[in-house]
Amino acid sequence: MINKIGQIMLYVNDQDVAVKFWTEKMGFVVKAEEDNRTGFRWIEIAPNLDSETSIVLHDKDFVAKMSPGLNLGTPSLMLFSENLEKLHSDLSNKNVFVGEIVNMPSGRVFNFADDEENYFAVMEK
Repeated sequence: MINKIGQIMLYVNDQDVAVKFWTEKMGFVVKAEEDNRTGFRWIEIAPNLDSETSIVLHDKDFVAKMSPGLNLGTPSLMLFSENLEKLHSDLSNKNVFVGEIVNMPSGRVFNFADDEENYFAVMEK
């Protein structure tokens, strides 16, 4: 039986650009990085070092060659923030594309795009 979500695989075009976006703009930390020098490199990021769930950044082209049938689409992630307005303002000030804060039945939420124009959402919780 599954008891928690461990890692979310995010396939990106440029791992260095992606890790810079997530650490410098989103405030995530690098929990681990592996590079076997044969093209297989991954970077594990998370909101903090104690976070149980993390995002692993993989090179999209490399994974496509290794696993041709794998769905390399961007997952629809919902992140949580205790201070939605501050985060929205901080991201705007860092030139991150952010959508308007909207009221949903489950709470206030906005979306944002990374540097590869992948969209994610943040909910106040």
